[in-house]
Amino acid sequence: MAFRIRPSKRFTHEFISVGRSQLEKAVAALSDQPDGPHAAIHAARKRFKRLRALYRVVSPDAKEFRACENARIRDIARSLSAVRDATALVETVDYLATLAASAEEFTALSQASRTLMERRDRIADSEVDLPQKIARAIESCGEAIAALERLDIQDSRNHTARRLGKVWTKQQRKAQLALMHCRSNHEAEAFHALRKRGQVYWMHLSLMRDLWPSAMTAKRNEAKLLVDLLGHEHDLSVLTQTVNEDPEGFGTSDTLALLIAAIITRQQALREEALERAQFVFRDDPVTEGKIIEMLWSEAS
Repeated sequence: MAFRIRPSKRFTHEFISVGRSQLEKAVAALSDQPDGPHAAIHAARKRFKRLRALYRVVSPDAKEFRACENARIRDIARSLSAVRDATALVETVDYLATLAASAEEFTALSQASRTLMERRDRIADSEVDLPQKIARAIESCGEAIAALERLDIQDSRNHTARRLGKVWTKQQRKAQLALMHCRSNHEAEAFHALRKRGQVYWMHLSLMRDLWPSAMTAKRNEAKLLVDLLGHEHDLSVLTQTVNEDPEGFGTSDTLALLIAAIITRQQALREEALERAQFVFRDDPVTEGKIIEMLWSEAS
């Protein structure tokens, strides 16, 4: 089933069907592993992010369910994250190398790439229990499906419309607060929070795209561009933290200086572009947008 909730169907049935589909796709990726275990983990983690966004839409009426299942999915993803996160750092440095301002900077970035590849390989070699972790993750997904299928919430047209409007308003307020924090303190954590708000918005727009396909698709595309920008920014923040934890591993002081300069230059550019785009993506009044979602659901259902 596609990642969308059809207003013409009973909400609870649609919600459970979408959640089950995401969990089954995660299980299939982890079980089949057509491109190896690490690619399978990456694919499964994408499904887990969608699930956590999905569970937000029932939070007002299913707080305990959302808290328990959100924690379950978060823990599954964390248990599988080590090698994928290490691989992402290699990809980030390689991406920076394509933007190198000089031959010296390219050399420094190439050395950093080799260092990070060695680090990734050490982490992979140390994960001798990865098959067991994957097996436990598959088992946990089965438990999540069982919990999902027991969900029973009030889903009359009017009640569902009010709940969706309430959730939408709350998420938009969080997004605008995160944007304000980014403008005021420029800390990595603030931009990470804005990225999470952007991801939730993009996924909720996907879920509700049948309410107003043209408008939702346009907004979803805008949000996806923002999320991609902030994803690159976050990768650079993680890279900075990794370099700071072991600066000697990245070469001489001159090489390290070139690496840090490349990170800072690109990160500043990404932040400026992301702030400008976020101002556009989250430009609408949260209460007004929530009321529009409420009205659209009432009409479409």
